[in-house]
Amino acid sequence: MSERSCLTVILAAGEGTRMKSALPKVLHEVAGLSLVGHVVKAARREPGVDVALVVGREAEKVRKAVEPFAPEAEAFVQSERLGTAHAVLAARQKIARGYDDVLILFGDTPLIEPQSLAELRAGLAEGADVVVMGFHAPDPTGYGRLLMKDGALVAIREHKDASETERAVTFCNGGLMAVAGRHALSLLDAVGNANAKGEYYLTDIVEIAAARGLSVRATEAPYESLLGINTRLELAEAEGVWQGRRRRALMLAGVTMHAPETVHLCHDTEIEPDAVIEPNVVFGPGVTVAAGARIRAFSHLEGAAVGENAEVGPFARLRPGATLGRKAKVGNFCEVKKAVIEEGAKVNHLTYIGDARIGAGANIGAGTITCNYDGFSKHHTEIGAGAFIGSNSSLVAPVSVGAGAYVASGSVVTKDVPDDALAFGRARQENKPDLGRRLREKLGGKGH
Repeated sequence: MSERSCLTVILAAGEGTRMKSALPKVLHEVAGLSLVGHVVKAARREPGVDVALVVGREAEKVRKAVEPFAPEAEAFVQSERLGTAHAVLAARQKIARGYDDVLILFGDTPLIEPQSLAELRAGLAEGADVVVMGFHAPDPTGYGRLLMKDGALVAIREHKDASETERAVTFCNGGLMAVAGRHALSLLDAVGNANAKGEYYLTDIVEIAAARGLSVRATEAPYESLLGINTRLELAEAEGVWQGRRRRALMLAGVTMHAPETVHLCHDTEIEPDAVIEPNVVFGPGVTVAAGARIRAFSHLEGAAVGENAEVGPFARLRPGATLGRKAKVGNFCEVKKAVIEEGAKVNHLTYIGDARIGAGANIGAGTITCNYDGFSKHHTEIGAGAFIGSNSSLVAPVSVGAGAYVASGSVVTKDVPDDALAFGRARQENKPDLGRRLREKLGGKGH
């Protein structure tokens, strides 16, 4: 089937007024990826699938959202809102190029899975001319019904138009459809608008095809896979379903999660087997976690790579560009940004490391900060292998601390420290006998 040419037409023109948002509905996100991005990602799982986007406003933003998954996708503007068949015909130019299969999807169904789309195409490969995706609903109220006869789909009946017998049918229309390319434009052009809304309904091609003696079938997918997003409530529901699916897949692949329902994953999070994820961890985009690593509770990671058997947290933040080597450690209340923490190095507590490289086996004391920003530019800090940075030190970049060097606690380091040297960057301490008592008496006399 992969040898058959396929065009996926994704209807992404919905305004989504019920979202109460200035953002186009299909650009709202589930797991850090736009709704339409999820749909395109699923459609492009097989090679050789072209994508046509039917958009309304913000066409360029929608196209940009799918570019990472379908850089060649063409956008077609539906200038008037005259129904779903009318929307598909906005991509007439693309459909007319001639494809074996034409898939029609919706940009607000982010939970659709590649396997379901493969089943749609499989129906065409087996000889069907139209394949409609449906689902079984315990309560089908409000959904269009798929009316079957002798294994063939003969009609899609909207709930308001259905008879009592038809309303008893629980096999419902999921909206997604596959059409044999040789019939696609002919069927779409035959759709009329003789209905209460005066719109051109895509579902009408089922009866048109059946009347022509074409083969029309239905295939089934889980209800949750076809969940369309129209409100923030539905957006949250889709997020929950997606997160549950991904957590389950990771755990079955060998990842430990102590309280999986509290772990928030991103669409591109990669975690290898034997990693351990403690409760209340948030993964933003672009995170990889290697085998055996432990992400402790209440940590937040984004754009970071955690090496094998490394440890993060609790209460740690890894920002974009943070890279932890094997057995490296970033402890509680630490923040790392655009920095490499090499093998076995430790950044244990209350520390900020930005624009830096920490050499293998180095130890960064509590309260240390790399002063990387001068108000205009960012500067780099280099700390050599085996170096020891004492607590409460400030390293004013650009600066380097050599391999095996020591920085005394409380130092402000503004000059490079050679290998194996000891740097003091603090004022000499003086003790004034009895001055503490006299100061206390003086201040006390002022009512303090």
